[in-house]
This record gives sequence, structure tokens and C-alpha cells, in this order.
Amino acid sequence: MVSKTQLERLGLFDAKVPRYTSYPTAPHFGDAVGPERFSQWIQAIPDGSEISLYVHVPFCRRLCWFCACRTQGTQSERPVAAYLEVLKAELALLRDTLPAGVRLSRLHWGGGTPTLLTPTMMEELAGAIADLAPFADGYEFSVEIDPNEIDAARLAVLARAGMNRASIGVQDFDPDIQSCIGRLQSYEITRDAVVAIREAGVHSLNADILFGLPHQTTARITDSVQKLLSLSPDRVALYGYAHVPWMARRQSMLPSDALPTPSERLDLFDTARNLFAWDGYAEIGIDHFALPSDGLATAQSAGRLRRNFQGYTDDQADVLIGVGASSISRFPQGYAQNAPATSAHVAAIRDDRFSTTRGHAFAGEDRLRARIIEALMCDFAVSSAELQRDFGVAPAHARRMFDAMNARFENILTVNDDGLAIPAPARPLTRLVARAFDAYDMTGARHSSAI
Repeated sequence: MVSKTQLERLGLFDAKVPRYTSYPTAPHFGDAVGPERFSQWIQAIPDGSEISLYVHVPFCRRLCWFCACRTQGTQSERPVAAYLEVLKAELALLRDTLPAGVRLSRLHWGGGTPTLLTPTMMEELAGAIADLAPFADGYEFSVEIDPNEIDAARLAVLARAGMNRASIGVQDFDPDIQSCIGRLQSYEITRDAVVAIREAGVHSLNADILFGLPHQTTARITDSVQKLLSLSPDRVALYGYAHVPWMARRQSMLPSDALPTPSERLDLFDTARNLFAWDGYAEIGIDHFALPSDGLATAQSAGRLRRNFQGYTDDQADVLIGVGASSISRFPQGYAQNAPATSAHVAAIRDDRFSTTRGHAFAGEDRLRARIIEALMCDFAVSSAELQRDFGVAPAHARRMFDAMNARFENILTVNDDGLAIPAPARPLTRLVARAFDAYDMTGARHSSAI
């Protein structure tokens, strides 16, 4: 049994570590990857491949104070319409660069608030994507939906365009917490949005909820989770609120003295985790839950769970291309990120060139360490046989590496000839164990709490 005292002694309550949605993580991207290399990586995609596409819409009607995403507020359609024209131009530029026969296995509209687009704007964006590439068999098209910013007309357009998974943000249903974080969204508004989504023929539903918010208690998170469970989402992301006011200045509006302590954050997570488990949800990775019929649960059972910038996924595509300001693309060769500032991104696309400003080309042990970290984050285990098969790591070398890691964590890990595993009681330490396999210098990098 791993006690709170041991978790504290191993650094869980003090450490600041990445969430490892990539390796290396974005702070280690550099300017060696630009538009030319980005184009080369696109052109190297084999003909007929299935790829994923992420579309970033960086606008919100209101800016939630807890959010650290790259977004900007607007009460006018004018900047959104202008940005849409740039997205269409970027998609056309991408279409002219992609090899023949490429199809989309996954499409995700994120933000910001993609449902800020009018029905006509949505039709135009969906049309531009259809001109880029058709959907593959078994595709998934998901959209982040703000329950405060959706109606029947927009849902109808999205359903006609092929949306088959909706993702709604909940965060917390407690009205005092909502007021504190600048996100007013009643249970009734959320429930009505869920009903409308399902009536539009979209039956697969994701929901996001946060733990670690100001004034959050186990009683309050219990009430919020129970309300969320009444909506029967297929999949839930239980994210820890990342208080990073040096990155997102709006977070300075939250009362830092009302934030739960790291120990209290662990209690909040465990409370929510138990509620999901009692309702029949499978635990997926470090912070997701899914019904047994959901694709994430199936992928986990089959050892096909993956991790990318949207979190956990069952997408097996080797290529993820991000369009829009600040979007990050992933290729077998490395990562490429568009200009973070919307103005710089717009200027580049209007100049008929990709806006890639930074990224990382894999070198040395990057791929090996990336796979070890992804395996820990997804499966809580690393297979020695896989490392030998895919990377040529001798079993004896893997055993020495894993034995050293186990000693570093007071021998609470499981190490044998099969590989390394993190037992269930020690899984709050997963990001710390992953960090121990990270070869990049963290000096000066500022990350969120390990719990």
C-alpha cells in the first residue's frame, strides 16, 4: 500500500511536471522547424494515408478566467468571419501540398469556441475540409461545444457535415465556483444542450470536468459529478485545474488563497474517480473515464490507447495536422507549431505560406523515450519485448534501466523480465515516473502541479 506520506516523500505534492501530451514537450520546441520543413513532412506522407486534422478556432464570446488556452474574446462576428477566410486559405494551401488519396480518420474542431461560428460559417468551414480530403471509413468528427453557445440550427449543420462525437465543457456545476472562475453555466443549460445534441443524431458524448478549483470541496465535486453522470456521457476527462497565471494572466482573477492544497487535490480526484468507477466507467490513463462500449475503453483493452494534444485517443494515425493559429502538428519526423499569435498566423497565410514558427525534429533517443513515456501515461507499463522489437533495446539493458527507476521510487514499482509497471496505488505518481525518463532539461520550464 502506498500512503499519502510516501506520495508526499516522493514529491507528488511539490513537483511541477508536464502533462506529456507530446515528447519532447512544447517548451523544448525550437526555430529549426519552419514552413519549408513542415511542407517537406507533409509531402512525405504516403499516398492514400489516413491522417488526423485539428482545426483551431481561437475565439470566445467570453473569456473564462480559469482557462489557459490561446483564445481571444469577441462580441462581433467580424473577426471570426475574417479568421474563417484565413482558415479556408490555409486548408487550400494544405490541399495543394498533401499527397494523393489522403483521407481523414479523425477531425476535431477545438478552441476557443468553435460553436461561435454561425451556421453559414460552419457550412463554409466543413466544405473547405471536404475539399481537402474525404472521411475514411470509421472516421470520428468531434466538435467542442459550449452549452451556452449552441442552437438547433448550428447542431443541424454540424450533424449534416458528419459530426458524430460532441465534447462539452462542464468544469463544475456549483454556482459559487462558476462565479469564481468566470464560467456561468447551469445544469439545466447543459442538460438541454445534451438533449439537443442527441436529438440531432449525435449519440457519442464527451464531457470535461475539473478538480482543484477554488472553493472546491469533496461535497461539491460529488454533487457536480453526480449531476454529470445523470447526463450519461460516454467519456469524461477529469482534468486537474492548472493554475499558471504567468502563462494565462486572466487566472490572476482567481483567489489563489482559495485553491485546494495538493493533498486536498488528491482527495478531490479520488472522490470523483470513485464515483465514476461506481457508475461503471472504466478508468483510462491518468484522468479519463469511459463506458465499456466507448472507443477509449476498447483501445485500452487492446493495448492501442494513444496520447496526443487532445489527451487520450484511440486514433492510430501517424500524422496529425493542426490548422489555425498556435496549432501543433505531429509527424513521424517530429512536431511543427503554427505561429501562436493570430495576427502572425493570418499574415503568413495571406502571404500564401504556412505559418510554422517552431517545432522539433526527432533525434537521438527521442522516439524511444517518447514511446516509454506514452506507454506509462496510457498503460502504466512498459514492455521490454516492445522496446527490443521496435528500438533494439537489449532485455538486459531494459532491466537495468527499470531497476534503477524502481530504486529511485523506493521500490514501489513492479519490475520483472516483462518490463516495468506502476501498481494501482502508485499511479498518482505516473507523471513523475514519466518525468524521470525525460532527457530534456527542465530548468526554467514552468509546468503545472503533478496532482
